[in-house]
Amino acid sequence: MHRREFLSLPNLATSAGHILGLAGELAGETETTSEQEIAWLRFSHPAMATTFELIVPFGTASAFDLADRVFNCIDASEAKLTVYREDSFVSELNRRAALEPVELDDELLALLRLALQLHRETEGAFDCAIHRLIECWGFFRGPPRVPEARERQRALSASGSRWLHLDEERRTLRFLRPGVALNFGSIGKGYALDRAAALIREEGTCALLQGGRSSVLAVGHPPGQPDGWCVAIRHPLQPQRILAEVRLKDNALGTSAFTFRYLDWRGKTLGHILDPRTGWPASGMWSATAIAPTAAEADALATAFFILGVDKTCQFCRTHPHYAAILLPEEAPAPLLVDEHGVTALPPVTTGQ
Repeated sequence: MHRREFLSLPNLATSAGHILGLAGELAGETETTSEQEIAWLRFSHPAMATTFELIVPFGTASAFDLADRVFNCIDASEAKLTVYREDSFVSELNRRAALEPVELDDELLALLRLALQLHRETEGAFDCAIHRLIECWGFFRGPPRVPEARERQRALSASGSRWLHLDEERRTLRFLRPGVALNFGSIGKGYALDRAAALIREEGTCALLQGGRSSVLAVGHPPGQPDGWCVAIRHPLQPQRILAEVRLKDNALGTSAFTFRYLDWRGKTLGHILDPRTGWPASGMWSATAIAPTAAEADALATAFFILGVDKTCQFCRTHPHYAAILLPEEAPAPLLVDEHGVTALPPVTTGQ
């Protein structure tokens, strides 16, 4: 699929599937051709402090069993990755890895390999080793606060993937200094969706998976809709407005936005998305959406693009043609499509919603 075919411009969306929100709700259009008369089964499940959803066509064989297996898979991902439970593997890793190399299973090895690759390719804008910064700002257990400069500097010194030594041959991870801790909050939902999608592909059915209102993964395409699922991205500050509509087919979308967990400081409003390079909340962007081959990449890159801004995101997409972004900078009059061809302002979307 050509990168610009990700965008479904006004009047191209069909009732086979409108996903609304920062990637949210299934809704039908008013048109009623035979191709569009599709009934859906929607299953939901709480996990990772949000709600995951599985959407499949009505009549999908063993749909209820598939939903059980999908959500069990997501629960297993949470049990492994969460830092909110002391018995998770990542919590144990955070306790031990500064003392000794910790052996990794295949899945966590692959996830860390991807995280370190994205860290390099985004020039440090994505970083899975900033848990101390997240704690410092009160974005872990709250309440959010602006830490004093000395405290912030200590947290910044104990953060960053530069302190991770991944031994691929021995399949181990070691922290190179005490105090370092992993936090997969910016990639974990996508990782869980990718694992669940593997189960769906084994069944040979099409489906849409959502992790909250920020992560979407499409498996195949809806019946009669070979162009894929239509996903609408809402304005983060005006949820009744749709910024853009995107076609997904065997790929994923992730959105990071200035929508919650913010605080006022010296007349400024600071968001919850921290720049790992400065230890300070990123600014200049209302929302950043990444479109990528996998949900883990889309989640991580949405965070990175939010931090990088338009010019650096454009540089990334020019050299990575399988990725695209939809950005809403603070000062821009319209959302911007960023892909291998450059930057294009998007026209308003009218859907009758």
